[in-house]
Amino acid sequence: MAQHGRDKTGPLRDDAIKKRMQGELKGGHATRAQEDFDLQPSGEDQPRADRTPSTDTRGSTPPGMTPADVELRTELAQHLGRSLFPADRGRVLDVLRETHAPDRLIDVTADLPAGREFGNVRDILQALGRGGAQT
Repeated sequence: MAQHGRDKTGPLRDDAIKKRMQGELKGGHATRAQEDFDLQPSGEDQPRADRTPSTDTRGSTPPGMTPADVELRTELAQHLGRSLFPADRGRVLDVLRETHAPDRLIDVTADLPAGREFGNVRDILQALGRGGAQT
């Protein structure tokens, strides 16, 4: 049988708990009361533990894309957002200007074909001849 009493939480109490714990969670240090349970770094005589030894762990590059294409896709997505799409070339350029995007992004997207609607950033990259034929 469910126990009701003072330990029952509601939306107001949840918000109070979140507010009280926010400093601990964002503090950048261990929040455990006992340091014995904290993770310890490798010793000097032990090898460094990597997730994927001998590889670059900054992220992956999808097939058909170069790291420059991935960077362009990321920057465009940051400035355009999701709510823009579907959009044509003029709307894409307007939003880039409104969000104060770097001039190089505006210069690159100025080469988009006119009269075509783009459903997302991937469509923009494909229209620019970048990013391969990813689906």
